Amino acid sequence: MGVNVPIENRDILQTKTQLKKERFRLFVRRFLNNRLALIGSSIMIFLLLFVSFSLLFMNSSPLEIDPANRLHAPSSEHWFGTDTFGRDLFSRVVHGGFVSLAVGFSATIITAIIGMIIGLYASYYKFLDHILMRICDGLLAFPDVLLAIAITAVLGPRPINVVIAITVVKIPTMARIVRSSALVIKEQTYIEALKAQGASSWRTLWMHIAPNTLSPYIVQITNVFASAIILEAGLSFLGAGVPAPEPSWGNILYDGKVVIFNAWWMTFFPGVFIVLSVLGLNLFGDGLRDLLDPHTNKANK
Repeated sequence: MGVNVPIENRDILQTKTQLKKERFRLFVRRFLNNRLALIGSSIMIFLLLFVSFSLLFMNSSPLEIDPANRLHAPSSEHWFGTDTFGRDLFSRVVHGGFVSLAVGFSATIITAIIGMIIGLYASYYKFLDHILMRICDGLLAFPDVLLAIAITAVLGPRPINVVIAITVVKIPTMARIVRSSALVIKEQTYIEALKAQGASSWRTLWMHIAPNTLSPYIVQITNVFASAIILEAGLSFLGAGVPAPEPSWGNILYDGKVVIFNAWWMTFFPGVFIVLSVLGLNLFGDGLRDLLDPHTNKANK
């Protein structure tokens, strides 16, 4: 037997559904009218599709050495030329892009989750606030690159260790952003009403405070993703990131710096992909900020 829903409740549910659809349509319309978000997302979609389809249909190996064809300029056979060992640079850039993007994405997701947890509980419990924020202050006292190099030097130059290093470096910033937003939201009247009604700390934090911190947090996540790509490339360039001969954009740049005047393509192509990925993420983040922040002028146009 079906459950009879009162007409009033049915009307309320239909109204809520219509409101959600209208909000989604409005967000899509504003997104399509926002040049920064549209250009940034287009760049990132292009890079992801380029790397994905190239990996699927590529025949050459990024590790295959051919000394007879070393330092050949870009041609129909080798689209991006060859490196100092005769390896196909197009294959290495594509595989390196997969490694760099995977490392950056993994570090960003882990950082976002841990940063959210630390920021929320630090804002809600004063004793945790003193402990966690002092640890964050200590980590922020070190430059990002130096701290990441120190961590990878201890753990060893491997992709998983690069993810750990980037995560440790970026967590304090993310935790502070969540904490600052949560401290303001915690003082709102409806949060006090929830506490008065006996709502648990978990429900208050994760069902009511956390969702209201997402707008600035999502924007910061895109910035962390861009920073993670740059940091991974820097670590690999310095020999503390993805170890050779496994390709990444950073160690391809390192291989090309010795022959930069004789083989410009070895630094040009990985450099272009690093610039495009960081530019796309930054533009996308700026566009999201305009969309999610109702106080910006661009969002109100």
